Amino acid sequence: MTEKASPAAMSDLQPVQQMVSSCTGALITSVFMTPFDVVKVRLQAQQRAELASKCFLYCNGLMDHICRCAETLSVHTQGNAWYNRPVPVHLNGTLDAFVKISRQEGMQSLWSGLSPTLVVALPNTVIYFTSYEQLRTVLNRYLLLDSTEPSSLIGGAAGGLARVWSVTLVSPFELVRTKMQATTMTYKELAMVMRREVSTGGVRSLWRGWVPTVLRDVPFSILYWLSYEKQKILMNQQCPSFQFTLIAGAVSGGIAGTLTLPLDVIKTHRQIEIGEELFSDSTKASRSTWEMLQHIYRQQGVRGLFSGLVPRLAKVMPACAIMISTYEYAKKFFRNRGQHIIEKSSLPLPQAQTVS
Repeated sequence: MTEKASPAAMSDLQPVQQMVSSCTGALITSVFMTPFDVVKVRLQAQQRAELASKCFLYCNGLMDHICRCAETLSVHTQGNAWYNRPVPVHLNGTLDAFVKISRQEGMQSLWSGLSPTLVVALPNTVIYFTSYEQLRTVLNRYLLLDSTEPSSLIGGAAGGLARVWSVTLVSPFELVRTKMQATTMTYKELAMVMRREVSTGGVRSLWRGWVPTVLRDVPFSILYWLSYEKQKILMNQQCPSFQFTLIAGAVSGGIAGTLTLPLDVIKTHRQIEIGEELFSDSTKASRSTWEMLQHIYRQQGVRGLFSGLVPRLAKVMPACAIMISTYEYAKKFFRNRGQHIIEKSSLPLPQAQTVS
């Protein structure tokens, strides 16, 4: 029989415990998903070598990365960035690429690019999930009042607000990371570039790309948490099992990923435009989000707005399943540990025996 908990009972974790839980989920998600994106990128690099001013976008389930294509692929596997290193044999599909890359370059090559992901993804995820938990607790307290029944609408609202907050805090660091990916520079040089950016464009320039990011990520978060919390209510899983979180996380990620795909297409176009400007030192007038949606629709119709649906779901669904299941498991661990400590402290102390 599934244990049912009231909203108040779900707020018994300390913020530090929520942060550790989300950090654990982000770390495990990055470790599991990075090899798949390394293989995907290397297969793409095998097919074509772009001009030096071109770039492409890849995502390992937690973070988007803008990568610069080499003018010609390096014949030495260690002579270029990991995403432009060819293997001396032809790669025939995903499984074949896993085997040949690990044999030629070692297993560690499958986790190339993990470090820059963790630098930004971990604090971003910690801020996001901790904010979600705190906002959901506050909204439950003030909107549900005396009701003991949870609401999926509150979960969706908390998810959207938490995403706005996390995107706003992390956007300047995203800009720094993108500039460091664009060209090799020291931290001193990077500081000079950022100062010049602020002096010419103002402090608001540090949040460049904030609008398209919010337009994609906030609706995704609202739909994801709305769907996930609704499944918990329907299946009476307020203290969800590991198996349930795996399935519910994948389903929720699939629903949110499908419905927000047009916004993801726009976000990808926008990021690549920014990357090409950084790589080529050229600027061009960029369309607004609405203008880009209209342009893609006129050129390719509805199909163009939903291009890349299958690979997006193949990335989003397992990433969401891994993230939420490990996150909920870590929360359950802390909750059970706290309950054990309370029960242990409430036991009566043994009385000393009297000697007659």
